[in-house]
Amino acid sequence: MTITDVARHAGVSTAAVSKVLNNAYGVSPAMQQKVQASIAALGYRPHAAARGMRGRTYTIGVLLDNVRNAFFADILDGIRDELSSTDYTVLIGAAGFDPQDQARTIRSMVDRQMDGLILIAPGTPRPEVLATAASTPTVVIGHHDADASHDSVVDADDVGAGLVVDHLVSLGHRDIALVSAPGAKAGQWKRTPEIVLAAGYLEAMERHGLADRAQVHQAAYSDDGGFKAGLTLLTAERVPTAIMTGADVAALGIYRAAHELGLRIPGDLSLVGYNNTALAALAPVQLTSVDQAGHTMGSTAARMLIERVEGKRDRAIRTTMTPRLVVRASTTEAQGR
Repeated sequence: MTITDVARHAGVSTAAVSKVLNNAYGVSPAMQQKVQASIAALGYRPHAAARGMRGRTYTIGVLLDNVRNAFFADILDGIRDELSSTDYTVLIGAAGFDPQDQARTIRSMVDRQMDGLILIAPGTPRPEVLATAASTPTVVIGHHDADASHDSVVDADDVGAGLVVDHLVSLGHRDIALVSAPGAKAGQWKRTPEIVLAAGYLEAMERHGLADRAQVHQAAYSDDGGFKAGLTLLTAERVPTAIMTGADVAALGIYRAAHELGLRIPGDLSLVGYNNTALAALAPVQLTSVDQAGHTMGSTAARMLIERVEGKRDRAIRTTMTPRLVVRASTTEAQGR
């Protein structure tokens, strides 16, 4: 089925069909309705490669490191919902944690003429992301490094860390540890979410006169990463009475480590996650967590990207989400308070 078949069926020119397919300015509602009716009747589907030769492919590439982080699902839901009423299709690249694998995935998306990219906390070297963004509309989610070549959607991670420390200190905790993903390598991203989170944690600990008790333990944001971090922290000479993590998925790993060591949450250890994913609210878990509006981050990123793709804006902007602490049953007063 071709565009010519659609035009013949609708009784209009191929140029008219092309305008409808490309949402061109000036197409009357009657023409839209007539052409769309013929498209539906004939089961016509535009060929992405052919559309790419003429201009847009109506595909958006989303890069993430893995599909096991439930917070990414919230972001993807936001992207999907924002684009549901448009002709754009989302294609996901789960590239793993290796920076070069992520870079290869980004290049593949560009080679396939995707109209725009949404990169979720990319580990790809920053110079490569900037070079890509110079030619392909790009939104970076998570990283606080601003640049004129791409839009950004971030969470106020330092504020979120402060909310957690304030909450735990109010419960009498003094030995509060942070489990955070390793920061980016020198010469690349300077203000990743984990770097900003750690800075906010250290500032809050100092504000409460607890700088000498601060512990930052680096571990991957995964169940296994959290499990290993939990075993290390909970068998150390100075065991924290509370642990906050930069991701709910890592908190669940710490939960598992505490259970293996015979420790009760929250009786022996108060535990706080980050992202407030659906897992945090499950009845057996009831994890206190920081909500950074993942769905809104995704929908905002999609809206900003389409503005750039369709030429409605050419100036880079950054949108910041305001974090909110959701208190559940995984935190309680420190023993001996």
